Amino acid sequence: MGVDAGNLRTVVLASAAVTAAAQAATAVLALRKGRRDFADGVWGPGLAAIAVTSAAVGHGDPWRRWSLAAVTTAWAARLERQMLTRLRGTDEEDPRYTEFLDGDSTPAVVGKVFVTQAVSQLLVSVPVQLAAASRLPRSSRRWLFPVGIAVMVGGAVMEALADHQKATYSQLPKDEKPDVLDTGLWGWSRHPNYFGDSLVWDGAWVAAAASSPAGWTVASPVAMSYLLVFATGAKRTEKRMQERPGYRDYQKRVAFFVPRPARARA
Repeated sequence: MGVDAGNLRTVVLASAAVTAAAQAATAVLALRKGRRDFADGVWGPGLAAIAVTSAAVGHGDPWRRWSLAAVTTAWAARLERQMLTRLRGTDEEDPRYTEFLDGDSTPAVVGKVFVTQAVSQLLVSVPVQLAAASRLPRSSRRWLFPVGIAVMVGGAVMEALADHQKATYSQLPKDEKPDVLDTGLWGWSRHPNYFGDSLVWDGAWVAAAASSPAGWTVASPVAMSYLLVFATGAKRTEKRMQERPGYRDYQKRVAFFVPRPARARA
């Protein structure tokens, strides 16, 4: 199968250890500062730490494990700059966390936020961990590795471009700003940043799937897409934007998640 079971155990244990350490340190800081939304700041770096740790202790194909680590780290670094800008821009906790955790004890907060996020990071990164302990086959299936890396890069670029377009829109003077951003990538998808993010992890799975049995880890990119659509991202944004002028028309014209050409205005 090309997987070194003993080395995979080492990769999994090392990944779990670095994830636990990152989440514990963030939890201590977040609870001390009364900013439980600091959890957002460890999402990208935590996944990058898993990828780098897996590459460092893994014995699998070196090109693949370090390529996965490099792309994941680049993706996480850009995301982290964005998150830190948001977190430093206010002294108030994100209302999503305040509402979600209202009345919860400290152990409940740790479990609902930091333990849940740690488990999510480990689940999403399973293909990366498995690839780090696997050899590439000699068959044509090995070409899934560069294809997957290309998908990762394409997704990261899409996410970065969508975020840039959104930031440019946000900085427009109020009297010049359209009610809804529906140009650029935002004219093809209502959530192109989240779609790009999902492609990063779809690509990681494709790259890992070059080695059997990594193809069976499809639950990992599915879980990431679920998180991006239902748990923390697109659906919550839609609910918050419902009453913005022009948004319901935007919903009728532009695809929800997977990009496609917009429909003509009615």
